[in-house]
Amino acid sequence: MAVRKPLPEPGRRSSSSGAEAAYTAEQIQVLEGREHVRRRPSMYIGSTSTTGLHHLVYEVVDNAVDEALAGHAHRIKVTLHGDGSCEVDDDGRGIPVDVHKKEGLSALELVMTRLNAGGKFGGGGYKVSSGLHGVGVSAVNFLSQKLEVWVHRGKVYHQEYERGVPKAAVRAIGKTDRTGTVVRFWPDPQIFPDTKFDHETIRHRLREMAYLNKRLEIVLADENLGVTDTFYFEGGIVSFVRALNRGKIVVNATPFYVDREIEGTQAEIALQYNDTFVENVFAFANTIHTIEGGSHLTGFRAALTNVLNRYARKVGILKEQ
Repeated sequence: MAVRKPLPEPGRRSSSSGAEAAYTAEQIQVLEGREHVRRRPSMYIGSTSTTGLHHLVYEVVDNAVDEALAGHAHRIKVTLHGDGSCEVDDDGRGIPVDVHKKEGLSALELVMTRLNAGGKFGGGGYKVSSGLHGVGVSAVNFLSQKLEVWVHRGKVYHQEYERGVPKAAVRAIGKTDRTGTVVRFWPDPQIFPDTKFDHETIRHRLREMAYLNKRLEIVLADENLGVTDTFYFEGGIVSFVRALNRGKIVVNATPFYVDREIEGTQAEIALQYNDTFVENVFAFANTIHTIEGGSHLTGFRAALTNVLNRYARKVGILKEQ
């Protein structure tokens, strides 16, 4: 049995004669970026469950990882504070703070308050990026009860927001001898039924990201538990494969590894066989785990099968039919 309920139609008018209500331009609602994100958060972060809550963390971290992918950041620190907030601190170049000529606002405020504002669209700011490509950090801002950002670029610049609305203009509050961006946010309980971050969930993801970005140090400090984890892998995904095969008998002691760019697409592959009959494949696109695979995994499987078959025929292991 299917039950259908009519959608709520605010502002709809009914005629006094009982005839069908009028449908005019007055019934068309236009939701701007902030209002749309807060009204339909699942369109931007997947859900308002704990999965969506942790997605806020990943989006801010992704921006820091983008700086690492571009060669400008080497350390990211994520802190889970006792007041329920999350802070992400990187040593990248820092979000630009100068005034955008066309918009007349600080580039920092544009990035934090406008959807589709960022340096990842034209190719000039970033060659490879992860996250929501300009949507992520502003969506985090809109879905946070409070958010503060500090940018270190010669001076320390600061701005504070309340549910995505700036409380004041970007201003310099001091000098600094470092570079980078610090974002601290408090998830909005009006959006998320549960605003408590899970240490193990975040730890797993940060460890994974450290494997995917060799020689990038990622630190997770949890004030609630009083523990700090540091992830740094010189070998990147080669270290990842070795960890997956720990305790197993491996066929090739040294993992096969290739890192090559072809026609603008970079492919990084690490492969090591073991004595089990269980396949364990992890595929990622721009550091995002593609659980259901995709064309990149399909292409890899086809290429690997083709190469192995050709080699087997060449050495006589596989007979021609």
